Amino acid sequence: MVKIDQERCIGCGLCADDCLALNIELKEEKANIKNECLLCGHCVAICPEHAVSIPEYDMDDVEEYDADSFKLNPENVLHAIKFRRSIRSYKPQKISQEYLNLLVQAGRYTATAKNNQNCCFVVVQDELEELKQRIWGFIDALEERAGGNVPHELMPYIAFNHRRKIDAFDDFLFRNAPAVLFITSDWPLDAGLAAQNIETMAVSLGMGVLYNGYVVRIAEKDKELKEWLGIKDETIKACMVSLCGIPVYHNGMPQIRNHLPSPTEWCLHQSCQRHGAPGQFGRLYIYIPSLYYTTASINSLSPSIIRLTPVFLFLLKLKLNIYPFFK
Repeated sequence: MVKIDQERCIGCGLCADDCLALNIELKEEKANIKNECLLCGHCVAICPEHAVSIPEYDMDDVEEYDADSFKLNPENVLHAIKFRRSIRSYKPQKISQEYLNLLVQAGRYTATAKNNQNCCFVVVQDELEELKQRIWGFIDALEERAGGNVPHELMPYIAFNHRRKIDAFDDFLFRNAPAVLFITSDWPLDAGLAAQNIETMAVSLGMGVLYNGYVVRIAEKDKELKEWLGIKDETIKACMVSLCGIPVYHNGMPQIRNHLPSPTEWCLHQSCQRHGAPGQFGRLYIYIPSLYYTTASINSLSPSIIRLTPVFLFLLKLKLNIYPFFK
């Protein structure tokens, strides 16, 4: 429950204005809480007099904003994004507990839908060999049970397993990574956002990651493995295999992306008639010229040209599935 120190409160109303749940009101020039809320902490962050607290949280963990230490260099951030690569080759080097804590903290402080804070992080390093043996054993059992009728979705795992049996160092599934991180959540987007922040922290520590859907799917099918991991009743939404790994080499060039055409003006589709099969993707381009923006034609819709004043959108290129909006 949010607590407000009435002696410190100056009745500025900032907390009430910023409250998403409209759960704070001013009475006799003092802020008051109406009911229990989702405990997002915005009122704590915005109060200039430190009059607001949430006893359920560790208030000693709250940091004062400092512009000099909190500000990011935009050029460095963009370089980190451009040079980001999935890493599939790692040095045989364990990661310190200090670094592991920083990675989990980066995930822990990631925004979640409705402040549900539902993400769970499981890092496996010391018992990584046991994890591997459990997964390989599960794949063996699935193959034996399938006999000659191997399901299509199982075939890649059988291939990985056969390669490993021929050459123990051919670790196509785990990439000889020193650690694996599982993220569980009821909200897939929450897990994905946390994984991205963890990767950003990993890059700042000189490490690389690989998002591995293969491990997610096989681990989610193995109920005994999930119980061993302590997440029996939870759903694995992301797996950063080789999360805590020092890359053998660093790439010397950025990712390759399509070039943007020259900006002209915005072509806005006014028609709600959509042609083509469901699931078909169109392309939406938004550029940033001095006065106008441009979007390319989406599938077979007939565009109408409308000139707009600048909105300064920063969307370089989206592939947009418009079927849900243009049925």
